[in-house]
Amino acid sequence: MNGRISKWLPLLSIFLMGFLATAHAQSKAEKGVAAAVEQLKKAMIAGERPALEAMVADALSYGHSSGKVEDKAAFVEAIVSGKSDFVTMDLTEQTIQVTGKTAIVRHKLAGQTNDSGTPGSVKLGVMLVWQKQGSAWKLLARQSYKL
Repeated sequence: MNGRISKWLPLLSIFLMGFLATAHAQSKAEKGVAAAVEQLKKAMIAGERPALEAMVADALSYGHSSGKVEDKAAFVEAIVSGKSDFVTMDLTEQTIQVTGKTAIVRHKLAGQTNDSGTPGSVKLGVMLVWQKQGSAWKLLARQSYKL
């Protein structure tokens, strides 16, 4: 009997590894949200007004770790003007939960800033709420807190 088990063990191992990899794979919606997060990150670093305006919802509520909350116009203007300037942004420990047309993203953000010409650094915990509008994921809300 040991001969039979050892004969099937490699196949069983391959099957289990494939099953576990599939169980942790991102869904199509999760991949779309992850791509939107990455595009937003790049647009924020570049300070690109058209990209930022296209990626955030008209009803945006953007909460900073200081407690300040901005609407879409104020958020975009702060990034484009350099008042809020991300030089680098590293996102880690990201999780994405999609329910219908809403997604909740949580991650840690470490970055270098140059707000209004003053160099600095930030370490934040961030929660983003994304909403599927048509075929695009748009940022609806964001709240951060200092780590």
